[in-house]
Amino acid sequence: MKLWMPKWNSVFVKFSAAFILVGLVPLFALSYFSVQTFSGHVERYTTDNLRQMVLYVSYNLNSAFNNYNEISMLMYTGRYEGILDSFANNQTRNVNELGQINSMPIDMFLKMIMYSDPYITNAYFIRSMDEKLYYQTKENKVLLTDKLPSREWLQAMKERPTDLLIYPTHADDYIFNSREQVITIGRNLIDISGTLTKDPKIVGTLFFDVSVEMADPFLQELKLGEHDELYVLDDSERLYFSNKELDSVVHPIVQEADSGHLELSEPIPFIKGKILVKFATDKLFEQLRTTRMAVYTAIVISAVVLIVMGIWFSKRLAAPIRRLIVQMTKVESGNLETQVEVRSNDEMGRLAHGFNRMIDRLKVFIDEAYVAEIKQKQTELNALKSQIRPHYLYNTLEVIRMNAVHSDADEVADMILSLSNQLKYVIDYGEDLVTIGQELEHLKDYFYIIEVRFENRFELRVEIADSVKLDWPILKLSLQPIVENAIQHGLRPKGKGTVKISMETWEDKLAVTVYDDGIGMEKEELDRLNAMLQDPGAPSKNVGLKNVHERIKTVCGDGFGLTISSRKHVGTSVLLLFSVKEELLHDTNRTG
Repeated sequence: MKLWMPKWNSVFVKFSAAFILVGLVPLFALSYFSVQTFSGHVERYTTDNLRQMVLYVSYNLNSAFNNYNEISMLMYTGRYEGILDSFANNQTRNVNELGQINSMPIDMFLKMIMYSDPYITNAYFIRSMDEKLYYQTKENKVLLTDKLPSREWLQAMKERPTDLLIYPTHADDYIFNSREQVITIGRNLIDISGTLTKDPKIVGTLFFDVSVEMADPFLQELKLGEHDELYVLDDSERLYFSNKELDSVVHPIVQEADSGHLELSEPIPFIKGKILVKFATDKLFEQLRTTRMAVYTAIVISAVVLIVMGIWFSKRLAAPIRRLIVQMTKVESGNLETQVEVRSNDEMGRLAHGFNRMIDRLKVFIDEAYVAEIKQKQTELNALKSQIRPHYLYNTLEVIRMNAVHSDADEVADMILSLSNQLKYVIDYGEDLVTIGQELEHLKDYFYIIEVRFENRFELRVEIADSVKLDWPILKLSLQPIVENAIQHGLRPKGKGTVKISMETWEDKLAVTVYDDGIGMEKEELDRLNAMLQDPGAPSKNVGLKNVHERIKTVCGDGFGLTISSRKHVGTSVLLLFSVKEELLHDTNRTG
């Protein structure tokens, strides 16, 4: 008895005994009762599982229809960029005069609709004024306009002009060399800019085709067999789609239930319809008899395997843990030269490998602790040297400026003073945030040299709203690159002009706009610049704009940064959005 006591005190022996005991008792008990009740419960469980799967499919189909409803509502929820237009919400003017929906050309809007969902194959817009048809198709397919049932669709839309209409599954034979099965979604574009009337003012109608393959990811969850049937119906028993060929579907679809099929249905609220699934019961429960026999066999095999695995697992787990405990005792005594032999690639092997790496890193850490202190002292010395160099540069420029003053070269002295101020502002190794006043003073020093260089042909104006405080923080060196860009690319080609800076608050944001009345730019160049700002990759040029935009986003977060607007021969404006903070996070009055 005493011989067993040391082994019984081992946690691994206890674990193995508990593992075998807890495994065998429930195995025999539960297996006996489960086999007795298995046949009765399997059908109920299968039915409940199928019902949940049908409910899941109905929910996802309803969400898909809701998604296409939201896509159709993009005609009413578009966002306008740049300066607000008093006619922005006048859909009649946008569509009839400007040929656009919201701020986008109609063709571009249709392309956006088509690529907003992978299952949208074609998109159409019929303008009510002259019934002009705009369309976009994927892969540049050819639309046969004479076969497009647009009049039939428009007639149906007149009955419920404010609702989303869904046309059941049909072949898109109006697309050349195509017989794809699609569902067509339709919604009227109503002008809501004026007073609402009983009869809505329809500006045009949007249609887009959705491939019935959009339901395949949901229907695959059901794993339907060859003899199973699935139908999606609306409240009028119209068939939207099915897993059967449409030509082989027998009407009426809803028939009296028979013993050969299990019928399950769940509602789809969006179309006021339902999904109906008929499962063939002969295939559903054919494995019930063989499963009962398999359970008895599994009970015997599992009992034998459980006993063998319990004993083997205990021995396998205990040995490497004991070796690791021995080595840990040596480390506790201060011996860092010990190592654990790695004999496998499993968890125990990785644990031993991790223990060895821990010992190695501990020795390296002890060795490097002394070196780190020496490096810290060297870093502090280098920091002192880097502060001395800028002071030497400032003092040299001051000597040159005083010589210019004594020589009555006041303009040269002022230029040297401005340059000195700029160098001190740029070289100062401080935080990224300064006050608005400091940034404007730096900008004035920069522009003074520009005025002298170009014989006062360029003018700088600054307008600050009363709600803006000059001690608010702003990103350091955020305005000068924008002003420099305006002079180089906007005013110099023109020969003269004005740069105007305005500051105002938009709720919790500081809006800074840099205008110039220069030559402006073409729309293609403007689009390229705005796309470059959104591209996370490094640009080949326009580094200044990209750098300022990325720095603002880094400090202030998403929703802030640069927006560029321009018109050829009129000028360019750059809008910078900053977050408003009441105080600086560092001492802006610190001297270098």
